[in-house]
Amino acid sequence: MVAAGHPLSAEAGARALREGGNAVDAAVAACLASFSLESALTGLGAGGFMIVGGPGIETAVLDFFVAAPGRGGHDLTEELVPVPVHFDETTTQVFNAGAASCGVPGTAAGLALALERYGSVPMAELAAPAAKLAREGAPLNRQQAYVLRILEPIYTATPEARAIYAPQGRILGEGDVFRYPELGDALERYGDEGAAALCEGEVPRRVEEYIVSRGGTLSVADFEAYEPVVRAPVGARYAGRELLTNPPPSAGGILVAYSLALLSRMEGSGPEEITEAMAAANDARDEDFAVNLGQEGFARKFLDDRLGSTTHLAAMDSDGLCASVTCSNGTGSGMVVPGTGIHLNNMLGEEDLNPRGFHQSEPGVRISSMMSPTLILEEGQVRAGLGSAGSNRIRSAVLQTTLNLLAGVDPQAAVDAPRIHLESGLLQAEPGVDPAALDRIEAAGQRVFRWNERNLFFGGVQIVTRDPASGRLDGAGDPRRGGAVAYG
Repeated sequence: MVAAGHPLSAEAGARALREGGNAVDAAVAACLASFSLESALTGLGAGGFMIVGGPGIETAVLDFFVAAPGRGGHDLTEELVPVPVHFDETTTQVFNAGAASCGVPGTAAGLALALERYGSVPMAELAAPAAKLAREGAPLNRQQAYVLRILEPIYTATPEARAIYAPQGRILGEGDVFRYPELGDALERYGDEGAAALCEGEVPRRVEEYIVSRGGTLSVADFEAYEPVVRAPVGARYAGRELLTNPPPSAGGILVAYSLALLSRMEGSGPEEITEAMAAANDARDEDFAVNLGQEGFARKFLDDRLGSTTHLAAMDSDGLCASVTCSNGTGSGMVVPGTGIHLNNMLGEEDLNPRGFHQSEPGVRISSMMSPTLILEEGQVRAGLGSAGSNRIRSAVLQTTLNLLAGVDPQAAVDAPRIHLESGLLQAEPGVDPAALDRIEAAGQRVFRWNERNLFFGGVQIVTRDPASGRLDGAGDPRRGGAVAYG
């Protein structure tokens, strides 16, 4: 079973399973396909995390998220370019793009490491279908067209971006075919030569030339020094199950774990209790949290001090091996480097990932993230793999979907259920959240905004499940992001 943010991404992973691959092979195949199918959200210029667990395997998180650049000694000569993104008529979030926003990408190195450690299929076999998709193209679905529309200022900011996202002088819309032939060439080289094809030699040289000439600092030296990191997950228990998720220096996983632990001590798990847990997590993300997040042992100390003792896809195979992976390009930087197939991330310009201010990280330091790829274990077996896209809303989406799933509802109902999110003193609520509960929360002094329709603002959760007793597989894709499931 594979759940992904696009039907063809899910199908690419399912094909790998049908042809004899395992869950990690399927996750890698789906990721590579997503680079063109969901190109506004991910790609070779992105970073991410994968959590892997199953029979005979010690659960581990592969950290291949974006790192701060600067090892090449170049000075930052241009400012970040602020871009307001309007999710609807009333909800706006400012992102920052341009060359100054680009960090060191990690997807090529990270997926190669995942396949080396856990896979069973050669990278060339997994990359070939993705390369074909990039060259031949696929029609944009409604959700991907919406993403391009709200990010249009970024995706038309440079001639290189316009050539692939607005080839006829207008941003591509629903039903238009998106093609990225240079990405296809890059994926083919990646399949044949491995990560070195994109992380060494000509490609980093072209990236440095393009970015430094536009005022950024990303260089060959940054690519040469970058390595994925294998980490032990952070955990929490709820309703007799164990949740394992992304540890520091990522922020999202530890905040999910903290919220879940708080809810386990409350009498209920409705909107009022979830709001209380979200508020506590927001308060905990203070200056001390930001400064010390990357220190050894911070997760354990953070949880002990407070408790007394954090585009997504997921794949599960019939043996119970599960890979849950979140990759992100942020909103993209608009920096599409000619001849490389790479649209670089804007992680240095994402406000929620840089709480201490922009460009404060030393070269090589991992940028913090809200990404929270997660496994749920029952009696030592992986029961579910899930995670979400959605900036700061990732942790609230993962938290609420986990609560729904552990309450006994089926995966699709767990994903479809309306969500809330508390940030900057405002509780945002999708239609369908208990109106009486919202009224009580509002009467207690909390500002509440009620949305008129479901929106990708609230994340995009993909989930796969396996019944420990029968081995039956199930899953769900998030309709907010055009998610889908496919069987191997």
